Amino acid sequence: MANCTQCGRKLPAWTLRRICQWCVQHEAAQRGELDDNVRQRVMPAPWVRHGESTITLTHIIFGANLAVFIAMVAASGSLTDDFPFQVSVRLGANYGPLTLSGDWWRLLTYMFLHGNLWHIAVNMWCLWSFGTLCESLYGRWTYTAVYLITGVAGGLTSLAWNPHVWSVGASGALFGLTGALIASLYLGEFSFSDLSIKSTLASLLFFCVFSLFWGFASSNIDNSCHIGGLLSGLILGALIARLAPDHNNVLRRAAVLAMVALAVAGSGFAVRQWRGAPYRMERAFESLSTTDPDRALAQLEAIARQQPNSPDIHFALGQTYFSQQKFPQAESEYKRVVALQPQNRDALFELGMTLLSEKRLDDAKNAFSQLAAQNDAAGHLGLGLVLAAQEAHQAAIEEYKQAVQLNPKLAGAQYELGRSYAKLNMYDDAIAAYLKEKENTGDLPDLETALAEAYTAKGMTQQAQQAQSQAEELERKK
Repeated sequence: MANCTQCGRKLPAWTLRRICQWCVQHEAAQRGELDDNVRQRVMPAPWVRHGESTITLTHIIFGANLAVFIAMVAASGSLTDDFPFQVSVRLGANYGPLTLSGDWWRLLTYMFLHGNLWHIAVNMWCLWSFGTLCESLYGRWTYTAVYLITGVAGGLTSLAWNPHVWSVGASGALFGLTGALIASLYLGEFSFSDLSIKSTLASLLFFCVFSLFWGFASSNIDNSCHIGGLLSGLILGALIARLAPDHNNVLRRAAVLAMVALAVAGSGFAVRQWRGAPYRMERAFESLSTTDPDRALAQLEAIARQQPNSPDIHFALGQTYFSQQKFPQAESEYKRVVALQPQNRDALFELGMTLLSEKRLDDAKNAFSQLAAQNDAAGHLGLGLVLAAQEAHQAAIEEYKQAVQLNPKLAGAQYELGRSYAKLNMYDDAIAAYLKEKENTGDLPDLETALAEAYTAKGMTQQAQQAQSQAEELERKK
């Protein structure tokens, strides 16, 4: 379907005319060829905004970006250097480990942060150019929605592509505006010439191609955010042009915007499911030591329900239950991990330790034996613990020695060996084992206390007092 060469409106199908009937009548009226009683029909052009303040939304967004930039300069103490990671993240950068674990507000705040002076200068020049055009085309509130929806879409694309990259800048939203303009100018009908439309389209396309090429060539540019903003803008602009070009049709325009916003929200949920579990799990772990460990545990349980076949999540949940002495629940989670990964040595060891904590020595021995059969040092350490619990310390010593032979640096092996030696009154061997543990893993209060007891049994009073004092000092520092 052709466009009128005068005003850009769509012409009827299969017409040979080059200008529309409205323009024909309008030109005839200007030439005085019409009777004075014939009135020119009023045809308000779509896309044109009316009655809005001279202070545009572009001015407001520009000012907000500038104010945040000043805050970043104040927080970092530098105007010319790149802003540090810590400053950007503290002020709201889009960073996968935080955004995907619950800080979804970062998908909005990151659009108002920038990495350095050059970054904000380029983005604000683009905002002033494309934002003004977009606001005049769509009107203030549609422009706001396009800016925010496409900016969020760009942030989500960045999270999906590489969640470890921290992202700042208005460029995701600016690419969204550019995409919306391209689609709308190509598909819409306007009251200005084709030449103007084609010239503007050419400028927009050049900007996109050049910027994306530059982004691929530079390692410090988050091009995935640009691509996400551009694609969402193209879709949004096309839908507005085809389904809701008239800004006065508020319900139709709102329906289009709401539909795209819901699609972006659905994409966010998909990215959360795909990428978010490890980060939510890590954050829940960090929260366990706070004043609300029950909430953190509930978060881990929710993640496990969402991803029931993830051994990592069930293992983490097992560790959490174990730390809270909920041994039956920990046992269940470790067994789930072993069912998913029969050769998971860490899960077998932790399952054995859980069973040992429940005083189910035979079951614990079975779990540790599976590890020991794989020539695993931790399996022999676990067998030694079971034998020590049964007061079979000589047999336990042999298992500990086997563990140390397989892994001389195995944490806890020398300490447990020393304890069994002490139970058999072999204090010289116990002291040697304790000192070796201290050399391997560092000083601990329990280790110094065990040394003090061994020295006391040997009659080495001075050494015993020193070890006990050291144990008390370490305890105070915990």
